[in-house]
Amino acid sequence: MSRCATVSRNLDEPVSGTAATATTWLLLEQPGPWGAKALTSSHLDRALGRALELAADGTGVRIALIRRPGRHADPGTPAERQVYAAHTVPGKVWLRAATTRDPRTLLDLDYAALGAGDHRTFDTALGARAHEAGPLALVCTNGKRDRCCALLGRPLAAELAASGVPGVWEVTHLGGHRFSPTVLVLPYGYAYGRAEAHTVKEVLQGVREGRVVVQGCRGNSAWDKPGQAAELAVRTAAGEYAAGVLSVVRTDGAAPRWEVTVAHADGRRWRVIVARGASLPPRPESCGASVLGAPARMDVVSVRELTAAVLAG
Repeated sequence: MSRCATVSRNLDEPVSGTAATATTWLLLEQPGPWGAKALTSSHLDRALGRALELAADGTGVRIALIRRPGRHADPGTPAERQVYAAHTVPGKVWLRAATTRDPRTLLDLDYAALGAGDHRTFDTALGARAHEAGPLALVCTNGKRDRCCALLGRPLAAELAASGVPGVWEVTHLGGHRFSPTVLVLPYGYAYGRAEAHTVKEVLQGVREGRVVVQGCRGNSAWDKPGQAAELAVRTAAGEYAAGVLSVVRTDGAAPRWEVTVAHADGRRWRVIVARGASLPPRPESCGASVLGAPARMDVVSVRELTAAVLAG
């Protein structure tokens, strides 16, 4: 049976508007094997994993486990774990780093504040600091979630690490198995599908230069799916690739059609019509799916820059 990623690529399924949504990412190092629901099916204490899920629920914080690329022999409980938190909303983007010997410390965080962009409890609880060593590239490799993530993601993570790219980690789940290998780049929060080593290196160089690479981009996790598609469409239409200058300020309507307003830091605004369609013909949405599906796609119908008269009206 064909892998879901192979079928999606062969059918040229669009990737725009398919990124996982989170205003803030919280990443905890957990070596060793991961299960399908890694927070509660890894060597992290199951009760702690469940408590973390409950604490983050509805706050805009998405928690994921990370590990360094390479072989995953079970080393037992690590003495010290790397922890990152990243807020992805333009204008308030930050990336904080810490280490901890006791992951239960993460229960001391104010998750609502963290989701809103306030990192003070993260700093206090973990002694965190600004991460100044460059961007992070998180490659989804969780084969227990979907085999494509392991078969395609793990070689990508290994290749990037072997070639000396800093900041590369394997991550438990980014959604969209059929777009494997999938990569999330922090701090800006743009996700990429069908990634190759040379494109990831280009994306990371773009982050260092303060610009966004739109090729292969699934969207910014700070926005919902229509907003992700709308922002990328404005970037392409306006030729605007600077990071942190575009924001989704309003979404009107409901599925299957939305009017999304995208604002530039310089005052310009665009109205983008986004329609939800179905990807046809039916295809496996994951390698474990028992039936074929028609996954939703975000189709940009129009992009219109608003004039001063329209804005005044």
